[in-house]
Amino acid sequence: MSDKRSGEQSTVTHIKIHGHRRAYRIAGDTALNRAPGRSTILLLHGIGDSSESWLPVMDELAKHHRVIAPDFLGHGQSDKPRADYSAAAFANGMRDLLEVLDIERVTVVGHSLGGGIAAQFAYQYPAKVERLVLVAAGGVDRDVSGLLRLATIPGSELFVPLLHTPPGRLMTQVGVNLLKLVGHDLGTDADELARVLGSLPEDGAFDAFTRTLRAVVDWRGQVVTLKGRAYLCHHIPLAVMWGRKDGIIPVEHAELLAQALPLARVSIYDEAGHFPHHSDPDRFVSEILDFIDTTDPSMENEDHFRNRLQEESQVLSRAV
Repeated sequence: MSDKRSGEQSTVTHIKIHGHRRAYRIAGDTALNRAPGRSTILLLHGIGDSSESWLPVMDELAKHHRVIAPDFLGHGQSDKPRADYSAAAFANGMRDLLEVLDIERVTVVGHSLGGGIAAQFAYQYPAKVERLVLVAAGGVDRDVSGLLRLATIPGSELFVPLLHTPPGRLMTQVGVNLLKLVGHDLGTDADELARVLGSLPEDGAFDAFTRTLRAVVDWRGQVVTLKGRAYLCHHIPLAVMWGRKDGIIPVEHAELLAQALPLARVSIYDEAGHFPHHSDPDRFVSEILDFIDTTDPSMENEDHFRNRLQEESQVLSRAV
């Protein structure tokens, strides 16, 4: 490990796994994880974003639990190679990072793309997941912002660098102000979207963004969803957090999760858009801590997981 930078209570560390440099932030004393009722919290950011997205809540969470917030491959300070940017590949990367850090089990908190990866991680590695928190999560149903659908069209990658020219920056600002003026839900997140887009052309980030987006979204909407696999999460304590004004992934997806998983805790942030952990970080931290304190961790193992798959397969076979 090398190249550490100290934050207020966290550090950024770079570590090489499979030949690629991965960045992650870590906060909280390791001893916290040994105390009864304590957990390691794995924070997974959204597409085009980085672990910096979690800074408004990370230090407060770290007062009670050890917290790890990685930059996905192709994002933030991690390397941006020509690589596999599918949800399954990101889940594998999280497994490998936890193995290197000698962390057996985690409470996974995923935002946007990170929510879809968190669910994928729970599906691929159920024995490693104590609890699952989905924040404005991708991968629930097909619906997604038309802007993301447009960005998957061949040739779209040629236009985003233009946003970083003086005319492009002016047009972006005009668009942001217009969205706010007309009261469109995207206006709630306009500044956040401008922040994310502003980092893309650096160090191959936009190429990684395009590869990631096209792995999970096409012109018809989201490709990878929880449909058909939600039953695998019945045993995992689940919390769902969403902004009512989310213009990226509709808040109705929170209700779909509640219908599929009736034991899920659903919390709607009335004034928030796609980033509820930024809109009301105090409430967000309070709800995460309460969720961990008042739920028992999942104790899933390979036998349990195998039985669930076999039972579901038998039901489908009888129905044919």
